[in-house]
Amino acid sequence: MEPIRSVYEDDPDMAEIVQEFAAELPGRAAEIEQTLASADYNRLKTLAHQLKGAGGGYGFDRITEVAATLEEAVKSESGPDLIRERAAQLCEVLRAVVVGDGT
Repeated sequence: MEPIRSVYEDDPDMAEIVQEFAAELPGRAAEIEQTLASADYNRLKTLAHQLKGAGGGYGFDRITEVAATLEEAVKSESGPDLIRERAAQLCEVLRAVVVGDGT
């Protein structure tokens, strides 16, 4: 997957908070995986919803898009296979985020 960067990365007023948000994303991916493993779909929906809102706010529209698909899959009770697929896609996107020199 191509690296995902914030549209605000070069904005001096946003750079620090974008960096802080990006630093949290691997932990959020791990939390999604753990939540999925325990089949806690209510928590999974909440995590997806939070990322859907935050992603765009920090300039990561791709996070918003993919988180929305996971949230919708859980809301519509699409079944465990589709939910797992959407969760895996979101985790992949979260882990593809880079800021600055690639960290």
